[in-house]
Amino acid sequence: MLNQTARSIEELAPAGPASCTATSCGHPTGSSGSTASPASPMKLDSFKVACSSCNLRELCLPVGLSQPQLTQLDTLVATRKSIKRGDALFHTGDPFKSVYAVRTGFFKTRISSEDGRDQVTGFQMAGELLGLDGISTDRHACDAIALEDSQVCVIPYSQLEELSREFSDLQHQFHKIMSREIVRDHGVMLLLGSMRAEERLAAFLLNLTQRLHARGFSASALVLRMTREEIGSYLGLKLETVSRTFSKFQEEGLLEVKQRDIRITDEAGLRALVNSVRC
Repeated sequence: MLNQTARSIEELAPAGPASCTATSCGHPTGSSGSTASPASPMKLDSFKVACSSCNLRELCLPVGLSQPQLTQLDTLVATRKSIKRGDALFHTGDPFKSVYAVRTGFFKTRISSEDGRDQVTGFQMAGELLGLDGISTDRHACDAIALEDSQVCVIPYSQLEELSREFSDLQHQFHKIMSREIVRDHGVMLLLGSMRAEERLAAFLLNLTQRLHARGFSASALVLRMTREEIGSYLGLKLETVSRTFSKFQEEGLLEVKQRDIRITDEAGLRALVNSVRC
């Protein structure tokens, strides 16, 4: 029995002890779509965003920084961008210039094969970073699409590197974030390589509620920002399998499902499914 299976799945994306605004994680600002506009304009907000006063700072880069260090970090995050639902923050092949901290809203990342098929590689919410994929080649390796109206803080990477050399705490936190991405990838490999459909969906829902709970929301109720087709793409399942598994969970009393409104009624039952994975 893998006693650490649930823990590994919980690392599919980072979480932390903070809260966020209702528009980022609570009830949706609009239904999410799976089609992105190829050349949609983004609104650039010129007002200053202060990391020191942001209620997501314990989930983001400022973790562990002193007040003077936060003040200097504030000089980097001078703008934030507003992205409409269905629009792209960046596309595959775009020059890498900045990393982005999600302030409000929800994103998916995806890659496309040569024959035009899309594969969802992750879902990001408030307090998480986007754009790390571009560091190795100076170009982005995926698309980042807003699943609802969202805002991101723009952090120029060259300036972040310079500041990290001055502040070891900032460099350490950035390394921790990158390490979490590696752990998340390991969790996805475990999920796709050794889990049945029921186990994959259970792990996905537990991970999602855990991350939302870390932001001050219910540990048992959530509104899905992504479609069932997008969930299937991420989990390596067909749409019909995802829908059938949701129905099965409802019949077994594990969930209450009303379209995108999900309520976990038997968390222990879901965890038992995940912990049943053997190596």
